[in-house]
Parts: sequence; structure tokens; C-alpha cells
Amino acid sequence: MRTIDIHTHGLAGFDTGTGKVEDVLGMSEAHGRHGASDIIPTIYPGPVEEMRDNMAAVRAAMERQRSAISSGAVPGLPKDSSLESPGSELFGPAVIRGVHLEGPFLNPARSGALDRASFVLPAEQILRDLIEGFEDIVRIVTLAPELEGSIRLIRIMADLGIKVHMGHSDASYEDAERAFHAGATGITHIFNAMRGFHHREPGIAGFGILNPHIFVEVIADPFHLRLETIDLLFRVKKPEKIIIISDTVKDSGVPPCSDAVTNREGTLQGGCMTISESARRLIALGFDTRAVMSCISSNPLSCLE
Repeated sequence: MRTIDIHTHGLAGFDTGTGKVEDVLGMSEAHGRHGASDIIPTIYPGPVEEMRDNMAAVRAAMERQRSAISSGAVPGLPKDSSLESPGSELFGPAVIRGVHLEGPFLNPARSGALDRASFVLPAEQILRDLIEGFEDIVRIVTLAPELEGSIRLIRIMADLGIKVHMGHSDASYEDAERAFHAGATGITHIFNAMRGFHHREPGIAGFGILNPHIFVEVIADPFHLRLETIDLLFRVKKPEKIIIISDTVKDSGVPPCSDAVTNREGTLQGGCMTISESARRLIALGFDTRAVMSCISSNPLSCLE
């Protein structure tokens, strides 16, 4: 079974924010050790040139990895490794499958741990400047659908084959619905860094729960969502539309470490568990094994198709 993490910034001392190929390869090796067969490194929001430098590092890492696979230099990786071969077993580094851009078209009011100073309003020229030359590796972009100009960008990206996820957002239910009809297909780490559910305004979280066609990313560690909230998702949401992500960062999995990955102010910086660890936790707590395993395998694969 192939296990795919579509949202990870880093792991074990490595992350995507340095512009260094070695860091991207390091995080892929760390994820491989923890049971992931594939990852989509996620780029932090920042100035366009900085984000492009970080994307360039991911591309160079992908090329180096492909070369190693073709030559047989990476033990355990099949030479024709592909997402379309779910029966393949990997024992080496996780295969890098492109990038997920978390921003920069996000709402400062819902910044979470991200740098709100780097957020910008959606604009076609900024998007073109950002992804020019990287269109083939940009798999997912997270944006806030309530921002002026977002609907036009969603349509542009959907036409390019880029999956658009809604997140770091103060969107209402209607905002999220408009974005869905424009081509958005997912919601980034549901309930976190977004408007909360209210009985008179379900918001973006309510839309994610109720819409049967939209994928929802879930950080299934003990800190981002209360267990009963995860239980609610599995009871109400179509199980094939739930994707467990790690949202891990550089300090995740670095000993000595506390369970939660936080900054000095106590704000959660990222997830503390890989997708395999999260899956094992939920199964041990009584969640259906087949449903949980689909959340780290066939579901993210379907999301990327």
C-alpha cells in the first residue's frame, strides 16, 4: 500500500524553507523512515522570489531522486515508481511528487502559525510570476476564497490542472460554496486556521463537513483536533473524502521534543505525528482500520487525480 502525505513542511530537522536541495531530500528520507511512500513538500508563504527558490529546491530534489531511482542507487525504490501502482512497497525515501503552495493568498485574520506579513490579495500577475516555469510540479495551492480576486484565480488554476484547497480563511459557507463551484476541490486542515462552526453561520468548516464532493485535510494528532471532533468527521463526512495529513515542520520529530510543536507563545507550529503515526493512533482508539488507511492512501491519490 502506498501512503501519501500531501501537506508537510518538514521533519526531523529538515524543511522546505531553506532553498536547499539537501533539506528536501532529508525530509523525504525522514518521511520514508516513518512509513510514507510519497510526499508533496509544502512551501511556506513568502515573497515570490523566496517561494520560487524553495520550489526550485524541490524540483532539484525530484530530479536527483529520479536519477537515483533510474540508476538503482536508492535501495527499495522501484525504477518505475508511480502513484498508479498502489501495490508497490517502498523502504527508502518517500518519493517527492511536486509541491503544495500554502499561500501567499491567505487571510491575515486566520494566519495561524504562518507569517501574515507575507500574505497578499489574489492577483493573476502575482500567480503567474509565482508559478511560471513550475506549472508541472505545482500540485496544490491553498488560498482564502473570501478574498477579492480569489474566484478568478481558482478558475485559472483549475484550468491549469492545479488543485485548489481553501484554508487560512474567514470564509462564510456561501464563500466556500462559490469557490467550490469555481473549481476548488479541498479544504486545508479543516477547523484549524479558519472561521469556526456557528449554528447560524456554519462557515467554511460546515461546508467542508456537509459537501459530499469536497476533500478535507485532517491533522489527526492529539492537539489540532479533539478526538470527538475527528469522530464527528468520520460519522458525518463521506469517508473517501477525508485525507489525513501530517502538517509537520522542521521541529517535528526532533528529540528531545514535547508532544506538541509550538512556538514560545504556545501557538501550534505544525503537526507532531507523521501520517502513519496518526493512522496507528486512530486505529488504536477504535476507528475503522480500512477507513483510516484509506485516508492516507487511496483518498489522497483520488484528491490528486
